[in-house]
Amino acid sequence: MNNFFLEKIVNKKLNNDKYKNDYSPNGLQVEGASEIKRIVTGVTACKNLLNMAVKYHADAVIVHHGYFWKNQEKKILGMYKNRLKILLSNNINLYSWHLPLDLHPKIGNNTQLGKILNISIYDYISPYVPIGKFKKKHTVESLKKVITKKLNRKPFHYGKTGPKYIHNIAWCTGKGQNFFNQAISSNIDAYLTGEVSEETIHIAEENNIHFFSLGHHATEKSGIYLLGKWLSKKDKDLNIKFIDVYNPI
Repeated sequence: MNNFFLEKIVNKKLNNDKYKNDYSPNGLQVEGASEIKRIVTGVTACKNLLNMAVKYHADAVIVHHGYFWKNQEKKILGMYKNRLKILLSNNINLYSWHLPLDLHPKIGNNTQLGKILNISIYDYISPYVPIGKFKKKHTVESLKKVITKKLNRKPFHYGKTGPKYIHNIAWCTGKGQNFFNQAISSNIDAYLTGEVSEETIHIAEENNIHFFSLGHHATEKSGIYLLGKWLSKKDKDLNIKFIDVYNPI
């Protein structure tokens, strides 16, 4: 598959035109070989993932977290120089889709986290924050067990003043603790996201809501994995491998 054609079909699949103001550029970020046969997918374009892609003889790497973020220094030094050197010296294309892969209604990270935890979405507080309910109410301990089993990691929980049972819930994968304040007026029992900040604890306690941090990486694996699966079906000549580089956060 041609490298620019791959960008075009994924842009269409993920409704990329809706996200002009994303935090980083979506699509092809670093140009490599014009013809793509072998692809590695992963959450973040870290050095470990790139080195594995080289061993796999990949022509392309597709990630959720790429490069050139708005708050990033506009210089290619140190770690970023080393990463780009691996890509350029091995003629590997780098693609990244951020918000399009978080918010897609079918394969997006938010939708998939809801499915994994068996939450039925009934509304959206904002485009970034779905709200739903469990079919069966959870206690804190029962929900912890489900999260640990499904995501293969123990969540951080704070809920000193939260209700005994958890039914209504809002969530945002990744660094979604910044949306917690938007969710507190929506009659929720708990809020789930990937990370936690100092002020998050006070918001939870003073609004009588449970807070769970499930891990940024852990909550954002599904979208990129399913995108690879979709591409495999789109072109059966593509050889696509998802690599899960461990990250405890």
